[in-house]
Amino acid sequence: MSEVFRCPWCLKFEKYIQYHDEEWGTPVHNDRVHFEFLILEGAQAGLSWSTILNKREGYRRNFADFDPLKVSRFTEKRVEKILQDPGIIRNKLKVNAAVNNARRFLEVQNEIGSFDKYIWGFVNHTPIINKWKTLKQVPATTKESDALSKDLIKRGFKFVGSTVIYAHMQACGLVNDHLVDCWRYNKV
Repeated sequence: MSEVFRCPWCLKFEKYIQYHDEEWGTPVHNDRVHFEFLILEGAQAGLSWSTILNKREGYRRNFADFDPLKVSRFTEKRVEKILQDPGIIRNKLKVNAAVNNARRFLEVQNEIGSFDKYIWGFVNHTPIINKWKTLKQVPATTKESDALSKDLIKRGFKFVGSTVIYAHMQACGLVNDHLVDCWRYNKV
């Protein structure tokens, strides 16, 4: 059996490989999944993605299985309870941002019909297919992530800088940043 080539960033541990092989870069058209990644990518700011992957179940448990309507109703008391759980990143600014972002997320849904329709509009509703050969070629931001980040900030979202948003775009398949030799490149 021949060896499978994967993007080198995922080779550190099994959960990374599973995430790479099953999720990363697959086009998402589900608002709840978009909301999940907004929370997780915002929580990751300044940290490693492996830290967030290891705490994903804690986020799922504490953030109502990523239901934006439920999260939008979280009270200060609920936020304080969440901040006691070591199963998440216990950063009050990030937890409060998640609650705020749930409210902004619902506003986008009400205005545009779905968050999915909104976010995919920044790439003309078609994934951007890159042709990177090395990780060094993969950018941290693009003009599309800059525009999306700027619009989200204008709408009142928090922890949505261009780097965070580009990571969201990669995770949710708005861009295909698998290396061209990676077995997933042609799959997504």
